[in-house]
Amino acid sequence: MRRAFLAITGLAAGTTALVVLKGGPGAGPATAQELPAAQAPVVPGGSPAPGGAAATPSAAAPSVSATPDASAKPSAKPSADRKPASRSSTRTSTSTPAAPRTTTKAPKPTTRTVTGSSVSYKYGSLQVRITLSGSRIVDATATGMPLGGQSGQRSDDVQARYSGSSGEVVAKQSANLSTVSGATYTSTAYKQSLQSALDKA
Repeated sequence: MRRAFLAITGLAAGTTALVVLKGGPGAGPATAQELPAAQAPVVPGGSPAPGGAAATPSAAAPSVSATPDASAKPSAKPSADRKPASRSSTRTSTSTPAAPRTTTKAPKPTTRTVTGSSVSYKYGSLQVRITLSGSRIVDATATGMPLGGQSGQRSDDVQARYSGSSGEVVAKQSANLSTVSGATYTSTAYKQSLQSALDKA
C-alpha cells in the first residue's frame, strides 16, 4: 500500500515536472517575440527593423521631427553675425578725415598819417595831423599855430591837452574833445581840423 502510494506520488511529480519543462521553453520564445514587436529598433535611415512593422511608425516619428530642429539652429546664427558686420560698415563709411588746420597770421596793421584841412580862427590858422595804426589813432599834432605872445600861450595849452601819443585825441579816438579853458577859439579850430582828418581816414 505504502509502495503504491509512493509510486503514484512519484509519477504525479514527474508528470508535473515534465509539463513545467515543456511550458518553460514555449513561454520563452513567446515572450521574446513580443519584446521586439513592442520595442522594435529603428534603423538610422528611418526604416524599421524587420519583424516590427506595427511599432515602426510611432518610433520613427520622433527621429524625423528632430531633424528640422537641428537644421533650424545653424540658420539663426548667420543672421546674428550679419548685424555687427553692417554696423561696422556703417561706422566706417560715416567717418570723415579731420580738416587740416590753417595757421595764417593776421596781417600787421599799417601805419599812416592823415592831415586835416586848414582852419582859420581869430589868432591865425592851424592844421591837425593824426597818425593811425590800422584804424586806431596813435598820435596827433597841430601845425601852423601862432607862436609867442598871448596867442602862442593858448596854442601851447591846446597842444599840451590834445596832441601827443598820450593826449586827449588818442585817449578818446574822436574829435569830441573838452574845450581848453582860456583858449576857446584855438580849441574849436583844433577840433574842426581834427574832424576833417578823421573824415579822410
